[in-house]
Amino acid sequence: MALHTSFETIEIADLVALAERKRDEGYRFVQMLCVNTEQGIDALYSFMKGDRLENYTIAGIDTATQSVPSVTGVFLAAFPFENEAHDLFGLNVTDIAIDFAGKFYKVAMDTPMTVISPAQKAAREKAAKIAAAKAAKAAGKDASADDLEAKLAGMDPEKAAKVRAAMEAKAAREKAESARAKQAELEEKLAGMDPEKAAKVRAAMEAKAAREAAQEKGGE
Repeated sequence: MALHTSFETIEIADLVALAERKRDEGYRFVQMLCVNTEQGIDALYSFMKGDRLENYTIAGIDTATQSVPSVTGVFLAAFPFENEAHDLFGLNVTDIAIDFAGKFYKVAMDTPMTVISPAQKAAREKAAKIAAAKAAKAAGKDASADDLEAKLAGMDPEKAAKVRAAMEAKAAREKAESARAKQAELEEKLAGMDPEKAAKVRAAMEAKAAREAAQEKGGE
């Protein structure tokens, strides 16, 4: 008998209702496991019936601000998994039917499964620095725009109009150059594709461009 497996992402608020539905449909609870990710803790719940194994993931749980309701009111067998999620990953699971209150495991440190390697730490710090640099750059652009507007406001109106026109023309040229570069890159990719697939991609892009043009015209 072949096993049919499926995966789906759900929200925290949908978890208990999902468990109740699976119970009513005759599924049994298989497991609940956690994974430490860059976005937070992913909690995966698995249910099985016959040859169907269904997996549902709550992604990116922030353990500092979010909690997850227990499904032990529906499937009592979930209690060891939920206690494990708490002790090893720091996941706050509320209303566990058999709650070990943090003493399910005897561990040398709190939430050991969330400890990251030096390489992971370096990668996260690098990502944070890049995000901070982008934010600072965006803030700098906003400040520069404000400074420019202040300068234009103090200029002779005719001169200010010429400066604005020159800036708008430059922005239009840069936009056109960027569009041409993207188009050239796309054409190169399409040339390497299967002709039928390339035709479908072109058709989809043309349809998207037509929709955008219609939206711009409607907004005028």
